[in-house]
Amino acid sequence: MFNKNNYVTNVVGVLKRFKFEYFGYDTVVLHEREIRKEIGHFQFTNKKFGNNFIGALHSIMDNANFITISCSIDKKKLFENGLVMGNNIYHVASVFCLEILYELSSEKKQEDRVTHVVFDSRGNREDRDLELEFRRICDGGNEKHRRFPFEVVFADKRANSTGLQIADLVARPIGLRVIKPTQANRAFDVIMKKFFCRDGHAFVGQNFEGYGMHVYP
Repeated sequence: MFNKNNYVTNVVGVLKRFKFEYFGYDTVVLHEREIRKEIGHFQFTNKKFGNNFIGALHSIMDNANFITISCSIDKKKLFENGLVMGNNIYHVASVFCLEILYELSSEKKQEDRVTHVVFDSRGNREDRDLELEFRRICDGGNEKHRRFPFEVVFADKRANSTGLQIADLVARPIGLRVIKPTQANRAFDVIMKKFFCRDGHAFVGQNFEGYGMHVYP
């Protein structure tokens, strides 16, 4: 989640300058998988240059002002317990995140204003099913039985959206934390300070598990 004024004036500009510095143009889309596997634009022949790129990106993520709400699905436990199958996994994550997003919007005194929620497009049928579930949740199909003033937006995975790129960069480190909690995870150490937590801003990086960071089941 981003404050729109800060997003436009700070976050977007910083990431664009970063791209111009390392590529000479700003059309590169930052995908975590491609960066990690060093493919496409991220095949740096100079190791020092590549290390500087990772360090600069890490610094941008550390300094960027955003709030994270996540829901990680343990598929093995899910299927073993027969709790939910197929595309409903995406719906489970959506209802949790939207409920917490409503709490955040209430905290920011924005609960009566429209908030746009942007999803990566996954295909016509998948998008249609998700939109129906999204609207069901926002129409009161949630634990609070409240109407959420959210609007759904679908974006192509190739869209050069700063917000979507940052979301992509935070997803895998969170998943790794869930799967391998004792493994060193430098990226998660940064993200940990971004989670929405139970005690507001008084204890940044604490009391976010089961709240800003949820694991199901």
